[in-house]
Amino acid sequence: MDAILQVRDLGFSYDGSRQIFKAISFDVNAGEIICLVGPNGIGKTTLLNCLAGLWAPLEGSVLLDGKNMAGMPARDIARMIGYVPQTLHPSFDYTVLEYVVTGNAPWLNIFEKPGPEHYQRAEEALEQMAISHLADKPYTRLSTGELQQVSIARAIAQKARLILMDEPTAHLDYGNQLKVLRLIKGLSAKGYAVVLTTHNPDQVLLLDAKTAVIDHQSLFHFGAWQDILTEELLSGMYGTALRLTRVEGVDRMVCIVPGL
Repeated sequence: MDAILQVRDLGFSYDGSRQIFKAISFDVNAGEIICLVGPNGIGKTTLLNCLAGLWAPLEGSVLLDGKNMAGMPARDIARMIGYVPQTLHPSFDYTVLEYVVTGNAPWLNIFEKPGPEHYQRAEEALEQMAISHLADKPYTRLSTGELQQVSIARAIAQKARLILMDEPTAHLDYGNQLKVLRLIKGLSAKGYAVVLTTHNPDQVLLLDAKTAVIDHQSLFHFGAWQDILTEELLSGMYGTALRLTRVEGVDRMVCIVPGL
């Protein structure tokens, strides 16, 4: 299987001294879901930003379709990678539809305006997210949870093959969290690759995703969640006793705390 993204011996430091992570290597293939798991401050968002080409690594490389991203034009990267940040800071009074249409920007010429096909693509993305009712609302007046869903719709309209999501359920109520997780499963089934950060290990089990973990010793673990997520690793990462157990009524593994 040809990888969309290849990460090779990646390391990062903000000041050139203390490394946030090092020696990270893994591949991202079409149709895969990969969860970067761990507590706050462990380096998940930093790693995601390196994968997006937003930050330059201290060492190692990120290859996109076999090409080193360090030498690629931003437009070419944007045609393949969609990025959904954890927080948006709206500044222009676009309607939601107009904002989602901007996801088409990597496919437009310098002075080309979006045409009917670009608006149709944006409308389809809003329908896929079940938020078409927000189309005419100024996106500066959305709730934080609505902004998150609109940002995902924009990435879908972008036609990216790889979608990076930073805590995509962080500001959503429980029902909308599940809607986003179902959407991620649906994107995977359609051949999209999705890499997301989460500090909720149960989401990894729900998604049946591959798992990438940076532990407190800065060691990197990657593979099927069944091979990576142990009670010992999870309890050490989060500083509390956690159990992995199968719930027969729903026939799946869950991550739970034995009690408070």
